[in-house]
Amino acid sequence: MKLDIVGKSVIRVDGPSKVTGKAVYPQDIYMENMLYARTLRSTKPHAYFKLDTTEALKIEGVVRILTAKDVPGHNSHGVLFKDHEVFCNKKVRRIGDPIALVVAESEKIAYEALKAIKVEYEELEALFDPSEAMKDTAPQIHEGNSNIVYHYKIRKGNVEEAFKECDVIVENEYYVPMIDHVFLQPEAGIAYMEEDGTLVVAAATQYPHFDQIEVAEAMGMPTEKIKIINPAVGGAFGGREDITVQIHLAIATKLIGRPIKIILSREESFEAHCKRHSVKMKYKTGATKDGKLLAMEATLIGDTGAYASWAINVMRKAGVHASGPYEIPNVKVDSYAVYTNNPFAGAMRGFGATQPPIAYEQQMDIIAEKLGLDPITFRLKNIFRVDSETATGQILSESVPLERCIEEVENKMNFIDRFKGGVAQ
Repeated sequence: MKLDIVGKSVIRVDGPSKVTGKAVYPQDIYMENMLYARTLRSTKPHAYFKLDTTEALKIEGVVRILTAKDVPGHNSHGVLFKDHEVFCNKKVRRIGDPIALVVAESEKIAYEALKAIKVEYEELEALFDPSEAMKDTAPQIHEGNSNIVYHYKIRKGNVEEAFKECDVIVENEYYVPMIDHVFLQPEAGIAYMEEDGTLVVAAATQYPHFDQIEVAEAMGMPTEKIKIINPAVGGAFGGREDITVQIHLAIATKLIGRPIKIILSREESFEAHCKRHSVKMKYKTGATKDGKLLAMEATLIGDTGAYASWAINVMRKAGVHASGPYEIPNVKVDSYAVYTNNPFAGAMRGFGATQPPIAYEQQMDIIAEKLGLDPITFRLKNIFRVDSETATGQILSESVPLERCIEEVENKMNFIDRFKGGVAQ
């Protein structure tokens, strides 16, 4: 087979423009008569609030200050649930929630106006531990809705009976923290009106088609009158799948009639976009004395923060991957996504499949040690092969190269020789 790409050095289409500095990112775009905008964000994680913009509006060069009352259409957005507000109306649910947008003749003036806005908070009990947020007595972060956004279950075989037959059982709790994408280019964008009334938003995004729909809904405009332009993207990794500056730019441009530009600082970027879900993982894994896995029970609690974003998809995938690449005949998994008042979590590379290996691979090492087996031999007794059945009942009919992969690693690392009786030498 002749391969045109694999195994060959191919010049990336966008490579030359990026390495020569010719690539155009949103913050590189300037237009005549352009204004600048900055977002006022909550400094409290859970509170009712009142705004007083009187003094800020007196500052020379301040053109307008937008709040929830200025949203022309729906004051909501979100990739799965419309649980974000474009501008918070009465209540904030996390530090960094958008409250108002200052539009001014310069970035400096906009920043000064932000400091002049008075915010009066009535603080509410805040929830930072998803386990506490799951309790019936916990305050509701989104009124009328449970803090448990999603519960995914896997039930295969009978784990209770299977554990009775296990010679070794290992129980542990694991935790992976929230992680930020830290892409090189913070969020930025510019919006302007075309002569025919089309509203144009240029912003680095992973979902221009979703952005078009969400901007249209917030603007109360037909999608064909919304144009999303995606300039060069300075990194994303999932962090640009949720709305950040797009709707704010659109509203300001439509109401004021001049091009509007927003460039977030690195600090504001941390507050504005989603994170990788932190997950608490409780595992119980059992095996027979000959090294065969027999049962696994896992509870995964994912902290989705103040908003759902992709929580359902992420924690479903985390549940599906909870048993790892191992044949286990009896499996019980409960995977939850839970609202808290932490920064909201969404997509990040791996999409829920990256957290469980921290737990199940440590379980494998501990069981192997207890059985006196080296970690390679133990894994080879239990890994997926062609015709293996997963915890969800899927039969793997092809493309299962794990055994070959492990053997190649063993050839290079000599784990079996280095581990005698389960003890590293």
